[in-house]
Amino acid sequence: MIIILISIISLILAFIGVPLFAVLGGLAIVFFLLSGIDISAVVIEMARIAVSPVLITIPLFTFAGYLMAESGTPRRMINLVNSLIGWMRGGVAIVAIVASTFFTAFTGATGVTIIALGGLLYTMLINEKYPEKTSMGIVTSSGTMGILFPPSIAIILYGLIANVSISKLFIAGILPGILLTLVLSIMAFYQSPELKEKKELSIRQIAKATKEAIWEIPLPFLVLWGIYTGKFTAAEAAVITAAYAAVVEIFIYKDINFKKDLPRIIRASIVLTGGIFIILGAALGFTNYLIDQQVPMKMFEWIKSNIGNKFVFLVMLNIFLLIVGCLMDIFSAIIVVVPLIAPVAQNFGIDPVHLGIIFLVNLGIGYLTPPVGLNLFIASFRFRKPVINLYIAVLPFLFVLLLCLIFVTYIPQLSLLFINLFNIK
Repeated sequence: MIIILISIISLILAFIGVPLFAVLGGLAIVFFLLSGIDISAVVIEMARIAVSPVLITIPLFTFAGYLMAESGTPRRMINLVNSLIGWMRGGVAIVAIVASTFFTAFTGATGVTIIALGGLLYTMLINEKYPEKTSMGIVTSSGTMGILFPPSIAIILYGLIANVSISKLFIAGILPGILLTLVLSIMAFYQSPELKEKKELSIRQIAKATKEAIWEIPLPFLVLWGIYTGKFTAAEAAVITAAYAAVVEIFIYKDINFKKDLPRIIRASIVLTGGIFIILGAALGFTNYLIDQQVPMKMFEWIKSNIGNKFVFLVMLNIFLLIVGCLMDIFSAIIVVVPLIAPVAQNFGIDPVHLGIIFLVNLGIGYLTPPVGLNLFIASFRFRKPVINLYIAVLPFLFVLLLCLIFVTYIPQLSLLFINLFNIK
């Protein structure tokens, strides 16, 4: 009864705004004390994770994403994609989707994408005579699945928490990510207005846009090639990405001033990284208690006796994760939920890599799910529209994403095809 009472009080504290790391760390300390276990157990997992070579990938990829966000990269990427497909019907909407997906993959946060690209993409769509509701829906939804593509911070964090190969997760996210991006693009095509003036594919415009972005185009392919071929690890890929982005944006394009802008960007990326790390450290202490008390195994026994069926479990998992995705940011959700669910899913025979993709797709969609999906409020602030307008705008896109979620959940080969095909270790 004491543990239940403390848990209820902690939930109330979390809902009224007490920092998540304080709630989780406090729970870990109190529960260990009640169990008669030395509270040094709280820091054991922190020490283990601190020496993990994968940990360095988070600040480095975050830094690279912030560099690109603060530079002219978004404009150059939009111009490039626009020159390639902007001439076709629905092309501008597809430009918005592709550019947002690329940007989210590097920044790791769909909310940042809406803030950074939202104004530019929204204006482009309105100028092409897209209805206001459709334009807001496209911009709000389009970057959601960027978290499935390398070098997504969410993938790295999941791999770190679940002790799953990050290289495998990077590869596993590609096909589901392409599927979801393609479905959104097809939907945007059918919602696009008829072209009043026929646009021509301009080789000159493609050449010009390619020349402008020539130093940034190779970066995602370099990361994929290195990890896919085993030439370098995820940690080495992070070092290369950060160094490459810094050289390109500071010394080649000169979008970032070394003295004026760089310290500010470093501080901003460190604040985000520090927020992730402090929650991670506190959550690991709490997770240590849960494992010590065999909570995941007890959960599995309860689920097995009450559900028993793998497919029903996956349905319940999807519903649960959509709710979690509404209420928590993706980094906190991964840190808190994965240690509980991963052992249970493993006992149902669900591949841990496939489970990771299910997690990420659910949490990404959760950002768009009314009434409290985080991206809905960010877009409401960005476009200065009532949040109810955003509910209406994203509903068609949310529906097709949920249909895709069913395929991702129940067809494991979507996640595992490339891993099995190329025997990736």
